[in-house]
Amino acid sequence: MAKRSTYTTAKPWGTEEVWASTHHSVGKLLHINKHQRLSRKYHRIKGHTVRVLSGILSIEVGPLTEGGEVELISLFPGEAYHVPARMIHRFCAGPEDVLLLELSASGPSDSVRLEDDYRRVTDIPERGPQSDK
Repeated sequence: MAKRSTYTTAKPWGTEEVWASTHHSVGKLLHINKHQRLSRKYHRIKGHTVRVLSGILSIEVGPLTEGGEVELISLFPGEAYHVPARMIHRFCAGPEDVLLLELSASGPSDSVRLEDDYRRVTDIPERGPQSDK
C-alpha cells in the first residue's frame, strides 16, 4: 500500500481535509465551525455517507417532494447517514464545532448549490426532462 499525502482546504464554514483519494472513492474530514452551515444543495449523480466524530450535526433534508417540508435530522458522535444522489441537503453545526468523515465516489464535482450563506451560488440548476404534452 502506498503512502498518500493529505491536503486541507479552508472553507468559509471551516476546513475540508482530503485524507483518501482513489479512482473509486474520496474520503474527507470536514470541520464545521460552530453556528456555520454548508450550502443547501444536491448532487446530480453521486451519493455520500457521513459519520460524526464529534459535536452534533444537524442535517436539513428535502423537501423530498414538491411543496414538501424540510426535515431536520440530528446526528450524534458515532452515528452515520447516507445522502443519496439528488437528495437536497445541508449540513449545519449548532453551538459547538462538528467534526465528521465523508465518503463519496470520486470524479468531477456534480454539486448544484441552491442556497449559500457565503454567496457561492453560481450555477442555475438544470431542468429535468420535459414532456411533449
